[in-house]
Amino acid sequence: MIQIQKHPIIKGAFILTMTGFITRFIGFFYRIFLSRTFGEESVGLYQLIFPIYALGFSLTAAGIETAISRCVASKVSLGKASHAKEILYTGISISIALSCLATFFLQRHSAFIAEQFLNEPRCESLLVILSYAFPFASIHSCICGYYFGLKQTKIPAISQLIEQITRVLSVYILYLFFIKHSLNAGIIIAVIGLTIGEIASSFFCIQVINSKKSGTISIPSFLSGYTCHMKELLLLSVPLTCNRVLLNILQSIESVSIPLQLQTFGFSTSESLSTYGVLTGMALPCVLFPSAITNAVATMLLPTIAEIQALNNRKEMTSVVKKVSVLCFSLGCFCCIFLLLFGRLAGNILFHSRLAGEFIITLAWICPFLYTNSNFISIINGLGYTMISFLFNTLGLIIRIGSVFFLIPFLGIRGYLWGLLGSQLFTFLCCLTFLTHYLSKK
Repeated sequence: MIQIQKHPIIKGAFILTMTGFITRFIGFFYRIFLSRTFGEESVGLYQLIFPIYALGFSLTAAGIETAISRCVASKVSLGKASHAKEILYTGISISIALSCLATFFLQRHSAFIAEQFLNEPRCESLLVILSYAFPFASIHSCICGYYFGLKQTKIPAISQLIEQITRVLSVYILYLFFIKHSLNAGIIIAVIGLTIGEIASSFFCIQVINSKKSGTISIPSFLSGYTCHMKELLLLSVPLTCNRVLLNILQSIESVSIPLQLQTFGFSTSESLSTYGVLTGMALPCVLFPSAITNAVATMLLPTIAEIQALNNRKEMTSVVKKVSVLCFSLGCFCCIFLLLFGRLAGNILFHSRLAGEFIITLAWICPFLYTNSNFISIINGLGYTMISFLFNTLGLIIRIGSVFFLIPFLGIRGYLWGLLGSQLFTFLCCLTFLTHYLSKK
């Protein structure tokens, strides 16, 4: 019988799954609070800034986090714990420098981005507050990457919980303060809460790193190896960052265009933002809630696949891929049936929104493909075919963007929902075909 304590991958996936469920559970009711307190249109405004946040994070931290994780795992396996710490600090210095530039740029050009890119001037103040989150998110991300490299998920999991709990509590306290003093409690306090959450999680991560006695380094040794470590990190992180940035640009185009195309369909500005808010702030979180399981498995699956490939164990590779595929697809089918039966009821009870219930029912059909695709992509990346996974993701996004521009003007938001289903099905078939071909090779 497998003992979880002896298998860091299983233990790590379990910890991440539990953390994912807790944070999604908190976030689920947090979104209910936002929708009922500020209204669907304000939630739509809040959701509009997330493509900018995702793009900024991709530029400043996402690629570096993955690079740190890979480099740390390599150094530790060679018994060079001090080098692992040097890599962490080098990565943090690079990421903070980039995030400070992003903060300055966003504050300087928030009005232009809000008016010309988001087509919503009311987002200007939200973007200014959001900009302060980048430096702290960079620290948080780099330290989490360090611990993922050590195959230790406890610290990243706790930091994620701290970020989520602090965000929700700060927003609720600010809301009570504003109400008590008869002030207008707008959706901006949700962005303030997001920034406070990142600050809290980064300070926790810094405290943990500083409390560790093992693997300490001296300033001279760090400076002497800085150039070497920086080159190593940049060689790994630049291609990853470019991939993430391109995907986020496409996702940003998609997100910004949905309200505009809804107006082409005949909706007013308020109606289009409300519809967008219901879709992204209410319906999608319901559909994505169970993906805490599949995302945790995907996170720990990549190094497992890489290890099996290195051992050239084709039989074990086939067994793992089959088991993961059946597990994720079965979970998706179960969630699909459940949402079809109770989606409308969930929308009415949880969000007091009939539209949310209708969206949940339509989105239910993507569950089997959505949950399986995340693990298929992780397997392909673990095999070293990162450009293949990038291609599949990009083509899927292009299908979604196509539905925004060609289906929404004629079918409304349902055109996008069917485009979303089509993109997930396309990605699923591409990944399945690739993996079947790979595993069938002698």
